[in-house]
Parts: sequence; C-alpha cells; structure tokens
Amino acid sequence: MGALQSKPFDEPDELITLPLLTSQVVVLGEVYVARNTHQPGWRWSEHVKPVVGTPSCQYHHQGVVVSGQMEVVTDAGARRRIGAGEALDVPPGHDSWVVGDVPLVTIEFTGVRGWAKPAEAGERFVATLLLTDIVESTAVAATLGDIAWKERLARHGDRVRLQLDRFRGYEVTTTGDGFLAMFDGAARAVRCAAAIREVAGEDELQVRAGIHSGEVERHADNIRGVAVHAVSRIAALAEPGEVLISESAASLLEGSDLALEDAGEHELRGMPGRRRLHRLLGS
Repeated sequence: MGALQSKPFDEPDELITLPLLTSQVVVLGEVYVARNTHQPGWRWSEHVKPVVGTPSCQYHHQGVVVSGQMEVVTDAGARRRIGAGEALDVPPGHDSWVVGDVPLVTIEFTGVRGWAKPAEAGERFVATLLLTDIVESTAVAATLGDIAWKERLARHGDRVRLQLDRFRGYEVTTTGDGFLAMFDGAARAVRCAAAIREVAGEDELQVRAGIHSGEVERHADNIRGVAVHAVSRIAALAEPGEVLISESAASLLEGSDLALEDAGEHELRGMPGRRRLHRLLGS
C-alpha cells in the first residue's frame, strides 16, 4: 500500500520557465503532476517549439483547466476550445494557444515528464523499445471499408496511448497501423505489450509485438540506432497475438513475475549473427 502524500505546487520538485509559461511540477511516488500557467499570448508553436525542436507537441496531455481558455488543433485537423472547469485529453501531435486575456491555468497528470524540455541531439542512452503491429491490417481494411477501418484504427490508437500512459511509455512514432514506444523499464514494456494485445481484441484486432533493450540516439522527436532496427526485426518474426522479447530485454526481467519461454535463435534480417528470443506466456 502506498504512502499518503501531498505536496504544494508553490514548492515544486521541478520548475520550468519559458516565455509566457511557468510549469510547477511535483512528484508523488512515480506520478508527475504539473500546474501550468500560460499567460495571454502564449502559443506552443511560438514559445515551446523553438526549445524542443519538434514540428508539433508530441506529448499526450490529460488534466483539467482551472482558469482561462485554450484552443487546440491536432495534426489531423481536429480543433477544440477547452475552458475552465473542463477535463482535457489531448493526443500527441498538436498545437495549442491561450484564448483571451485571462491566464490559462491547467493541472496535468499525463504528458508532464520531459515536456517543454529540449531533446539533446546525439544524446545516447539505454532504453527498452516496444514495436507493435496490427496483423493483416490490409485485409481487415478491405473487409471493413475505408470509413469503418479509419474509425477502428483511430479507436485502437486511443486504446494504445492509454496503455502507454499507464505503463509510462513514451510514444516515439506511429507506423501507420502500429506504434514504436520507449520505456525506462523492461518489465513495464512487456506488461504494456500484453495490455495492448488485450485491448486490441476488444476491437477484434490482433497485434504482434517485439521488445528489445539497447542503446539509442535521440534526434529531435525521433530516435535512431541499431536497437531500433533490432526491435523492428523482432516484431516482424512474431506470430499473431505473440510478444517476442530479445535476450537483452529478457535479462532485465529477473525478479519479475513475468513468465517467458525460449523461442529459439533467429537471424534478424540485415543484422549479423543469430539472436535468442523469448516468448511471453499468459497475459
């Protein structure tokens, strides 16, 4: 059972200050909560984009608006005005700005960690990567038709992003009908893959997933490195509904209650040698 906690925003664990923006972040266990104050005239594309270097905000935000109003437009063209007393759920890939002369104050509990911070180009670090892919998506799309398929794909994306938030995964990019995500813990990546597999079934979809731990290099809003190629090859080897895990990621699961079985050694296309893989058992 977790400890009872509270912290004042006026004494934050982290303070972020940018033009027309103050973000006061408190950390409660593993949860980051922010009080963001945006002054009139603030706009993400004008005041945050030059710092982070991405074409749009790539964070999934959830929270509530305490005061003021904001306008949000997504990369897909959806637009919404959100005001005081409303809860917000804004997907990755968007711009936002303050409407009117009243400061916009939000309390956010998703999309807080790392937000409004510059990505260090060329920075290398070790991470666990998860790549998911919908099985036979072309055939499913042909059966459903364009409109129904787009609706189902969008619903699947929403479900996946909820699981990424739940297991502290960072969405790197979408692959059309799949996701590449990054985690700071191998067990969370595996549990997230299992959860995505389960929620996909609610939409009558099957997914395959690959998981690999290795060193990656950050480039603006993307990551590069051999590990990215490796996780892609591993996912391609998975059967429908299967989660395949590399030896490097499996070695980090010691002490967890996750059950794996040996899936044998495999050649990963374009990569030297043979790699031992493991298969997740159960849910």
